[in-house]
Amino acid sequence: MARSDRLLRLLQNLRTEPAPVTAARLADLSGVSERAIYRDIAALRAAGALIDGQAGYGYTLTEDAALPPQMLSRLEIEAVILGLSAVRAEGDAELADAAADALAKITAALPEQARHHALHAGLRAARVDPKPPLAIDPSAVRSAMWDERAVDIDYSDGENRRTHRRIWPLSVVFFERVLIVLAYCTLRQDFRAFRLDRIRNLETTRESFRPRRAALLRSYLDRNTGPIR
Repeated sequence: MARSDRLLRLLQNLRTEPAPVTAARLADLSGVSERAIYRDIAALRAAGALIDGQAGYGYTLTEDAALPPQMLSRLEIEAVILGLSAVRAEGDAELADAAADALAKITAALPEQARHHALHAGLRAARVDPKPPLAIDPSAVRSAMWDERAVDIDYSDGENRRTHRRIWPLSVVFFERVLIVLAYCTLRQDFRAFRLDRIRNLETTRESFRPRRAALLRSYLDRNTGPIR
């Protein structure tokens, strides 16, 4: 493997492996010696990459100022186009606009041949059946999730039983036909999943559950609580 290709592969490994990544692990992934990894780390630092760490401890890529265009193969470009196309098809208006803007920025930053691939990508996503209409603004759920603010909701389950709950929104999941918010329910003192189309009213509160969202979401996914009601 040419050294330039190896350096790009090393950058990708630093992005994707849990940090800090040891030189031994990087050497195993790259198929070279640890001494070669030390030289490559020095070369990347000299080229401007901000890599924290040292031999014997491990390395962390702390800043990736720009996505190197040469890192995107034709298949990777197709994957990006397909993913953003799915967001435009499945997301609300705000997400669809954000996906269109992101695609324009990514395409503009690509070198000529890769830009040609992006403009003529063969993969697209389309919505066949419309999702149920929502009584709430989904962006309010996203904002509360990122701000780690509790929300009060009026909810109707599958049997049209109505409850008022305070939940901590952890993640929004896009299923084929519905949107789901994974949350911690303070009423049940447990994890629950709620369909957004069954939320009749939503109000963001001043209650914060920061910085627990990431840990709670991991616990939720580890438990895999089962069917959505």
